[in-house]
Amino acid sequence: MNNKKFTILGGDLRNVKLANLIAQEGNSVNIYGFKNAGFELGMDECPDLKDAIDDSDVIIGPIPCSNDNETINAQFNPDKIYIHDIFKIMNKNQLFIAGRISDKIAQLAQVCNVYSIDILQREEMAILNTIPTAEGAIQIAMEELPITLHDSDVLILGYGRIGKILAKMLNGIGANVYAEARKHSDLASIRSFGYNPVNINELSNFLHKMDVIINTIPSIVLGQDMLNLVRKDCLIIDLASKPGGVDFEKAKLLGLKAIWALSLPGKVAPVTAAKFIKDTVYNIIDELGV
Repeated sequence: MNNKKFTILGGDLRNVKLANLIAQEGNSVNIYGFKNAGFELGMDECPDLKDAIDDSDVIIGPIPCSNDNETINAQFNPDKIYIHDIFKIMNKNQLFIAGRISDKIAQLAQVCNVYSIDILQREEMAILNTIPTAEGAIQIAMEELPITLHDSDVLILGYGRIGKILAKMLNGIGANVYAEARKHSDLASIRSFGYNPVNINELSNFLHKMDVIINTIPSIVLGQDMLNLVRKDCLIIDLASKPGGVDFEKAKLLGLKAIWALSLPGKVAPVTAAKFIKDTVYNIIDELGV
């Protein structure tokens, strides 16, 4: 890939590390949306949004892109950065890359003649992102539990990318791993690896014995009826994106400890996560010939 000019807009510590990694490889990098970072950014921030975007080839936004479909996630910036303003400045030759781009934002990009790509839809990114997510979940469990994960009973809800990595890691440290799935093929796979398969239809029979429950399914799995079956000393960790898989209000009323652990890669391993983003962005650029 020939040297390009990048703009990094907002985001968390991953995007700060990403900007520096890309610059270290001889690319030109503008950053905007980090005024209140409170730490050394490694480069000067552009004075305004237009200067940051104008002559760049690729504009990289945050993961997730937005929580309100109007502004980008910019936790280090005191002022809101509106997505419409970004797209108005961009031209048809520039590429916008961010994570979890909603249908509304994608439609706005089309209206503004902006080519946008959701990096989390890329298979390589989705797979690599599971590693810091799984490690982060295990870190939370270790910090919150008064017992070891070794020889504890851990239930994973959902046997997708994250569920599979979690099961492998937890099994490696000696946990008794239970993994829930709907498909018979997944249940067979779970059994083949030596884990305990749990059919979704039989979930209620297992909840009472768990020390930890980790959810990866982005729809309510643990509603009031299921939560009533969970022990009070059980730790619940929800890794699913909004709306999540746990009724947190009901969990609180029942005295259960439930943690909604979002965006773990940016919190527990921002440098590694930034490397994954960089590699995926480069793959996209090579494929598109930008």
